[in-house]
Amino acid sequence: MSATVSLRDVPPLAATLCVGAVSYLNTKPLIWGLDELPGVKLKLDIPARLLAGLQQKQFDIAMLPIIDYQRMEGLTLVPSAGIGSDGQTLTVRIFSRVPIDKIEILACDNHSHTSVGLARVILAEHYHLKPQFVDLQSPESTDRAGQAHARLLIGDKVVRQKGDDFPYQLDLGQAWREHTGLPFVFAAWMARPGVQLGDLPVILEQAKRQGLVNIDIIVQRHAAELGWPPELARTYLTRNLQFDIGPRQLEAIRLFYQLAARNGVISSPPRELVIAGV
Repeated sequence: MSATVSLRDVPPLAATLCVGAVSYLNTKPLIWGLDELPGVKLKLDIPARLLAGLQQKQFDIAMLPIIDYQRMEGLTLVPSAGIGSDGQTLTVRIFSRVPIDKIEILACDNHSHTSVGLARVILAEHYHLKPQFVDLQSPESTDRAGQAHARLLIGDKVVRQKGDDFPYQLDLGQAWREHTGLPFVFAAWMARPGVQLGDLPVILEQAKRQGLVNIDIIVQRHAAELGWPPELARTYLTRNLQFDIGPRQLEAIRLFYQLAARNGVISSPPRELVIAGV
């Protein structure tokens, strides 16, 4: 087991900053020690609610679904860490009772705007499909969702999904890699306009590095409560996911915005990417 590493020796921030993060297993390495750090107020929620938290100034910075950068003016991407993959993700998947190229209605888990946007892009660009998308959780969409032969699920719940009734499955991270040759970034740290981050980007980078050193502890603490078999959780965090934001990831983000705009997922032309420290 890796020795526990702490951020307690990091100098406190000049002012308290509120950090919004995702409540899934995939974020645990990125927030290692932040809940014990003076000057950082950590709050967890589902991905789709983090944008509203930034808009309402509940957060100063959040691990935001990457597509939400296009839905709020003035955001800055902080490349200290992100959640991505360079192939199979395990946790962003279409389950279907019909072949993927026959999907007419897709019932979508609304917890991540990026995953729904990626599904639209992959189905349009790779399969030349534009099915009807309905909200899996919305009471108003219950009838249409019940008629759907396919559903998009994200996050820890995918591991708990029994696929017996869905013989056709599509991992969207793998599909993106095969279609573009690039990794995919599902979420990244983004700061709202006017926030003085100080040393927080460095702290977030350190939290990520220390979280990755302590994967065994993270698995012991969180895998079972989130429905993950421990060995699968470890493989997921160490092999399936990537947490760095580098040149290839930035290229992938920009390409995703271009394809999303082309397919009407976001406004065209997409907003230019503003990166902290660049």
